[in-house]
Amino acid sequence: MKVKCVICDKIEDIEENSFQAKRLRNRPIHTYMCKECETRITQNTQKRIDTGNFVLYKSKIKEEEW
Repeated sequence: MKVKCVICDKIEDIEENSFQAKRLRNRPIHTYMCKECETRITQNTQKRIDTGNFVLYKSKIKEEEW
């Protein structure tokens, strides 16, 4: 299956029967990102976390009292 990276527009082939290919076929909201872009984003995010200025907002889960 041919896929295109959403960031760098590089076209790659992935295995037709892989989990990632199945997810891309069945759920169009999922997008493909190549390994180079994924590692670059991971490294940049880790640098931002290390500076201390990175805030990750998590949604608050309300527990119901029964």
